[in-house]
Amino acid sequence: MSVLVVTGTGTGVGKTVTTAAVAALALDRGPLTAGEPGGSVAVVKPAQTGVAPGEPGDADLVRELTGLTDVHELARYPDPLAPATAARLRGLPAVDLAGVADTVAKLSTEHRLVLVEGAGGLLVRYDEDGRTLADLAQVLKAPVLVVTRPALGTLSDTALTLEALERRGLELAGVVIGSWPRRPELAERANLADLERVAGRPLAGALPEGSGLLDQAAFRTLARRSLASSLGGTFDPAAFRGDHLP
Repeated sequence: MSVLVVTGTGTGVGKTVTTAAVAALALDRGPLTAGEPGGSVAVVKPAQTGVAPGEPGDADLVRELTGLTDVHELARYPDPLAPATAARLRGLPAVDLAGVADTVAKLSTEHRLVLVEGAGGLLVRYDEDGRTLADLAQVLKAPVLVVTRPALGTLSDTALTLEALERRGLELAGVVIGSWPRRPELAERANLADLERVAGRPLAGALPEGSGLLDQAAFRTLARRSLASSLGGTFDPAAFRGDHLP
């Protein structure tokens, strides 16, 4: 059983769709050993911000794209702010990351894979003591998948996130482009090779723009060709890079 933390280089980079893609491929896998719960997958969203009660959030999108029912949103705040700030302004309890860690640990004994999707970037504050998703990953001893954007400015954002991971001794599971545009511009095409240089490894995937609008069958097919073998897919980073040479 394993835990994978999914973070981004910022907001709106495609973390939720990437999380759903990893979950969809994991659901397709059979058990590796006798007695293992097959493609059993759970997804945990420690904090959802910017969504009012009753409105669909990231957890709902994961369910819609994958058909997965074991999706857990542990806290919700209506203002589109960092979780600690959103909780403070509304007088609501902050996220209890120790409690989140306990929930994830329990789920990991019952599932083959538990995906933990963060809010915003790696160092966004979850409580007034300054605890972050990086702290949660350390407690869980879990590798971290970084979702980034391909546009101008991404190289610095990605490098800063990877440096923060390294300084904390966290394992990098890979770098995925969360939304590859239908008509990539020069900076986006050039950034493909440079993102790999920053990461020191090939890209672990690139999900096309609009992936979150597909039905479950189409999304599963797309996820397979858009994520690398380390995540259960068939994505070939060298071929993808070659197709988009500037």
